[in-house]
Amino acid sequence: MNDNATEPATPQPADSPEPPAPPTSRFPAAARWTLVFVIVMIALIVAIWPRGDAPSPTTGSPPSVSGPRPFDAPVDEARVAQARADAELADCPVTGLPENPDSVLAGIVEPCLGTGAPYDLGAATAGKPLVVNVWAQWCGPCKTELPYFEEFAARAGDRVTVLALHAKEGGTNPFFPLTLLTEIGVRLPSVLDPDGRVAAAITAPRVFPSTVFLRPDGTIAKVYPGVFDSPQEIADAVEEYLGVTV
Repeated sequence: MNDNATEPATPQPADSPEPPAPPTSRFPAAARWTLVFVIVMIALIVAIWPRGDAPSPTTGSPPSVSGPRPFDAPVDEARVAQARADAELADCPVTGLPENPDSVLAGIVEPCLGTGAPYDLGAATAGKPLVVNVWAQWCGPCKTELPYFEEFAARAGDRVTVLALHAKEGGTNPFFPLTLLTEIGVRLPSVLDPDGRVAAAITAPRVFPSTVFLRPDGTIAKVYPGVFDSPQEIADAVEEYLGVTV
């Protein structure tokens, strides 16, 4: 035997298939990485894009802006006086009836927007059904609704007292609410609520507009956080909540 003989190689089957080739991508590697980069950048932009507190289509929410807000900017007294003259608002009403000491408005005094004079809401509105429409000059739906309340007030006459109450957001300066009322041609008696005392007393939500219906004794009959679409809708609500047909 030849010690130098080599071992024969292990034979491979003749029909053994070759390993399949890896699938070829339809997109080159460079294109794939470009697509990934674009997706990541879009995600980052969406994540850091500033989001404002925009009013919803039916209700307005107070703008949450840090620092001084435009509607709180000081305005000199001469311009405010001119704005009052231009607005020609009806004076805040006084019923002349005895006040119920248990009225939710008892002892609350705030400025009458049309005159700037202190207005005792509890004493002035005593003894008659009262409708308070809470609004703000930056609230879009409020601009649409306020004329309906003016029309309803004209229909109601002395049967129901109707007051527009400007919320504390933007209510520290009378110039801007006066300018807005002049712009939309509304002369409804209005009160400013710069410290939010009236809204707190009548439990008005921070949803604008909203309306609160009070009985002649100064107790709350209904808080309505929504928009009225016509003077008739307001009249229907007054009949339902206060029992007065207008």
